[in-house]
Amino acid sequence: MCGAERDFACMPLARRSPNFRTARPGFTLIEVLVVIVVIAVLATLVAPNVFRHVGDARSTTARTQIELLGAALDAYRLDNGRYPTTEQGLAALMQAPVREPLAANWRGPYLRKAVPLDPWGAAYLYVSPGIQSGSGYDLSSLGADGKPGGSGEDADITSWK
Repeated sequence: MCGAERDFACMPLARRSPNFRTARPGFTLIEVLVVIVVIAVLATLVAPNVFRHVGDARSTTARTQIELLGAALDAYRLDNGRYPTTEQGLAALMQAPVREPLAANWRGPYLRKAVPLDPWGAAYLYVSPGIQSGSGYDLSSLGADGKPGGSGEDADITSWK
């Protein structure tokens, strides 16, 4: 046992030898570099697959929002006998129109939140009476490029297709 302070076996390790180094916890430079390389390789393999689907997600979101706006427009029509005019626009879903023709039986708001922008940050295009659809209204988004036509993420998303 350790009774005497001079007993070598009882001395702390740091005091046994002047050249003794205590081990410090941490990572070596090689270990850190290996982890960085592994993360870089995973990022180059995974990132293209993730970003490839972002455009599809935006297009799906636009289609869903157009359907929800269409349901709100149908509710407006049931209450008032017609869709809002082009001049009244989608704002008529949130507050009673102040432009003629006034809503005879407005029971809104017909949306829980403000009229959304499309996933690319532009306003949805609303025309009533509908020209393209042959029905009461046309509702569309011009896609990522903001121009009519296009393909892929630039394709128009409409209520009539």
